[in-house]
Amino acid sequence: MDCTSDVDMLLVEYQTQSAYSDQFGENVEALSQMRYGFFGEAGGLLSAVKKFHRETPLSVSKQEIALEEIGDALWYLAAFTRRIGVGLDKVGEMALLHLQKRLGISKVERFGKGIRFSQIDGLIAFQIDHMTDDFGKLLYELAESTSGLFENFSAASEELSSDANVELYAKLLELLALVAASNGLKMTSVSTANLQKIESRWRRDDAPYGPYFDEDDLEHEQLPRELEIEFIERTVNGRLFVVQRWRGVNIGDPLTDNRLEQDDYRFHDVFHLAYVAHLGWSPVIRGLLKLKRKSRSTVDENEDGARAMIIEEGIATWIFNHARDKGEFFKDVKEGKLEYALLKQVQSMVAGYEVDNCPLWQWERAILDGFQVFRLLRKDRCGIVKVNMHDHTITYVPQKAQS
Repeated sequence: MDCTSDVDMLLVEYQTQSAYSDQFGENVEALSQMRYGFFGEAGGLLSAVKKFHRETPLSVSKQEIALEEIGDALWYLAAFTRRIGVGLDKVGEMALLHLQKRLGISKVERFGKGIRFSQIDGLIAFQIDHMTDDFGKLLYELAESTSGLFENFSAASEELSSDANVELYAKLLELLALVAASNGLKMTSVSTANLQKIESRWRRDDAPYGPYFDEDDLEHEQLPRELEIEFIERTVNGRLFVVQRWRGVNIGDPLTDNRLEQDDYRFHDVFHLAYVAHLGWSPVIRGLLKLKRKSRSTVDENEDGARAMIIEEGIATWIFNHARDKGEFFKDVKEGKLEYALLKQVQSMVAGYEVDNCPLWQWERAILDGFQVFRLLRKDRCGIVKVNMHDHTITYVPQKAQS
């Protein structure tokens, strides 16, 4: 595991920095959901162990799975304790005391405030070769201790923040650190990776969009910073298809649904336009508008070539089918609520391409805004779609239907 980018932070810094990604709001069920969340991540570790005994994944290592599962469990623990008014440093101090006893350190040192993840890592590393606990036993202990979160299910925050309960949270943190160490991981790596994950998934208020991928390319090879495409649905011999116009000229081939059961996929180029608006990326739109970066042969062949177009079309089709089968084409999905697994799958599909640099929140905005415009086009059967790369917007302007 490459730890060169790890940040050694205070536990309370992690608790504070991760707080903005708490999507539970003022929901009275928030604490219950966090309990379930921690339970789910602990279960995920158990499930991962079972899978690794049974099979060897081709795409992701045991260590990478453990890194994400432990990081998510840490997030739930930090969020839960923050909600009941307990600082993670207090939990960390008790966890260090537990570790000293477990590791047989006779002189128990009290650490006080300002606990860092590196202190936990260092204490474990000092005695890791002498530990007798095997990984299976640690997981069993973690599962058993996790059940303690549900013993006082209806308790008030004051009771949940009692010393006895803080001892439980410390035990959970101790076990997470030991499970991490058993997988060759440090809690500095776990906490850093988890913050990177949530910052990719949920945008901070001050998080900027990155520079345009074609910012330094020749002007005539750049995507238009402002773009208007007219979508027109027509019927010929009882067959529906959509044509698109840019500056009064038809672009691309007329599109049909290519499906016996009609689902309006013929309007799907709106998704590629949404990728332009929010990601500054679309090999498909570059191809349609003849804006491939020919002056850079490597970029032309790889970033703007046929394979990149096929991947983009595959993403658009896969998400479309998912949204259609779920019903209402993401109509009621709010920003921050799109399925994480879907976004991760998209990210894996573009690995190695320039757009891989975009965080997941940009993909979410592109997907949700694209489907919002798609639903309007689907309703009106025609219209103008405007893209503004400066403002990162895609908007719909109604237009009178043509025969």
